[in-house]
Amino acid sequence: MTESFVLTTESEFSKALTEKKAVDVVSNQLGGQIVSVSDEWFAAAENLIKPSTPIRDATKFTYKGAWYDGWETRRHNELDYDCVIIKFGVHAATIVGAEIDTAYFNGNHAPAISVEALYSEEVVSSAPAIEEDDPRWKEVIHKVECGPSQRHFLLRETATASGDKKFNFVKLKMYPDGGIARFRLFGKVQKPDNPSEDICDLAFVGNGGVISSYSDQHFGSTNNLILPGRGHDMSDGWETKRSRTPGHIDWVIVELGSVSSFIEKIIVDTAHYRGNFPQYISVHGIKHDGKTELTAETEGWNELVGKCRTSADKEHVYDINNNMNISHVKLTIFPDGGVKRIRVWGY
Repeated sequence: MTESFVLTTESEFSKALTEKKAVDVVSNQLGGQIVSVSDEWFAAAENLIKPSTPIRDATKFTYKGAWYDGWETRRHNELDYDCVIIKFGVHAATIVGAEIDTAYFNGNHAPAISVEALYSEEVVSSAPAIEEDDPRWKEVIHKVECGPSQRHFLLRETATASGDKKFNFVKLKMYPDGGIARFRLFGKVQKPDNPSEDICDLAFVGNGGVISSYSDQHFGSTNNLILPGRGHDMSDGWETKRSRTPGHIDWVIVELGSVSSFIEKIIVDTAHYRGNFPQYISVHGIKHDGKTELTAETEGWNELVGKCRTSADKEHVYDINNNMNISHVKLTIFPDGGVKRIRVWGY
């Protein structure tokens, strides 16, 4: 059964993603991969899953034609559509919404798209064998028209049984050909049915970690804190405005993927922040029942890492060895600055 998705505004879309704790599960930042593509003559499909905002340089040409920051196929497709298959960067997810951005494709944009998805237990990260005609594909977003050079926000309207199904591959189809700058597929991460009993990073988005709330994210999104790896520059971390008020602090609350019964260590990484790392940080934890709003001022926060200095471009490792039940951690930075990642290693 095709899900009911509706076009909505950016503000309503963002609100829904926050409420449903959804993340972009196909982003290459999270490990999303292009599996196969029907055609990418003018511009590569891998551009679709970049986290960056599309750009345009009208003076730039390649051997194949005008340069575009997106996916663009040849004209005159004799088939009904072109398509690209993408593997999620997480084990699996239920789909909440999608964004189709045709930025700078005007006169050569895809006139319409649809989305199909499937779940495969036999996932081989190096070469997943998922074919375009695999009988397991299910249409999750029915064919919808796209306009030139604009962002289209599609949100799942109804909560049905089929809407709770998990997927780990998606097929984007465009009718009949043309260009799309970015494709973002937002979902709620589903952990493996039989998770490892080994110690793991409970804050990592792939293990179900999500950002609960924050004070500021002027220069860099808090969602970057729970991504894999150490990133490539300051653009993929969390960075707040410069403060001018004495005693100012910034903070972020991370909901762990599972309630921890034991935390072994916490890592606060300032990779690539060399003149704008926080002067000090502290980390607190709490077991929250979810019945009331959790804020930075909620009573019951327990100190895990006391206020201490940080330095530039470094993983700061703090041994915790705490067997307290914890569902959320709060990272506080004094007075402001940038942090690349936070890791909460526990059971």
